[in-house]
Amino acid sequence: MINIPSTFKISFRALRVNKMRSALTMLGIVIGVGAVIAMLAVGKGASQKIADQIASIGSNLLIILPGSTSPGGVRMGLGTLPTLTMGDTEAILKESPAVADVAPEHGGVAQVIYGNQNWATGIRGTTPNMLNVREWQLASGRPFTEQEVKSGAKVCLLGRTVVDNLFGNIDPIGQVVRIKKVPFTVIGVLEPKGQSLTGADQDDTILLPITVAQKQLFGTQFPGMVRIIHVKAKSTEDLAAAEKQINELLRQRHRIGPKQENDFTVRNLTQIMQTQEQSSKVMALLLGAIASVSLLVGGIGIMNIMLVSVTERTREIGIRMAVGARTWDIRLQFIIEALTLSLIGGVIGIIIGVGGSKILSAFAEWPTIISPFYVVLAFCFSGLVGIFFGFYPAYRASLLDPIDALRFE
Repeated sequence: MINIPSTFKISFRALRVNKMRSALTMLGIVIGVGAVIAMLAVGKGASQKIADQIASIGSNLLIILPGSTSPGGVRMGLGTLPTLTMGDTEAILKESPAVADVAPEHGGVAQVIYGNQNWATGIRGTTPNMLNVREWQLASGRPFTEQEVKSGAKVCLLGRTVVDNLFGNIDPIGQVVRIKKVPFTVIGVLEPKGQSLTGADQDDTILLPITVAQKQLFGTQFPGMVRIIHVKAKSTEDLAAAEKQINELLRQRHRIGPKQENDFTVRNLTQIMQTQEQSSKVMALLLGAIASVSLLVGGIGIMNIMLVSVTERTREIGIRMAVGARTWDIRLQFIIEALTLSLIGGVIGIIIGVGGSKILSAFAEWPTIISPFYVVLAFCFSGLVGIFFGFYPAYRASLLDPIDALRFE
């Protein structure tokens, strides 16, 4: 019967005798495990950051932009041709079955004044539906109502950045701010959303009734014009159907012929960001796969050293066989030595990988997330590498003839 404790004892003693060689043999496993954990932590952090940004813009979101003008053959870009109206917004909500909600937007940048403080920020004239479309909650106060939109009430909701720069520690609810010399009463503060995927501060904004924005702040010669229409589809599966229905409806409303180009553009923001998130996940797995090559190299190093060890300890193997050690005793001894090397290397690699991820977050400001699953996976994989690459040297040792082994010089 194989004496497992005795086999472990012999294996550990053999490793202690050659400490430097054992340490150098483990180095490949240490680097491999550390690299796998650090790379997967970086990849998972990047994926989570994109997922958070998707959540911050709202799910199942489409935006519709007006067309572009081309005065004298010079193309001015999207948004320069006033082709979208409040009528389009209402028609999309009524006649597109795949659409859950719609919110128009009309605004610009303006200086906002409170007391002796001022701040330039984005002003968005819209309807109460914007909070639902963008999945934007209120930190305090209340939203403005449809009645306030119709009556052109001078009320507004502030983003967190605007509050911090104008009010500091003062509660802004009920206070009056001036936008282009027009007084607005603050009735609510929006929950922070953070940065968008492009790095823009989503909290540096003010929402107010679209009728006020159109008539008193950002007047236009085209009554009822809006600059952007935000659309929320009923589900992710309905995004494509909603996009198709909107295209057909707006072409019909704008009387665009079969061979004419659209005077608007529908963009699927959710799909774009989900594609980026998927790309980030694939990149993380790719980095992990590249790093895992180091583990295989480390395993080859273990096999090489174990083969040298078998040669050096041929007489020892012969003596053990002569006193009764059987084939599996010899095999198990060398497999345990290889497994011990790889597992100790795995533990050190985990410490280095976790520490490296923390350092990257602290100094390079890269978002990293260390998954316990990946840590356990890397540790188990290092053990498998030890067993796999340790088996052949152990097999060779077990096949030695005891008499030839004892004669070996």
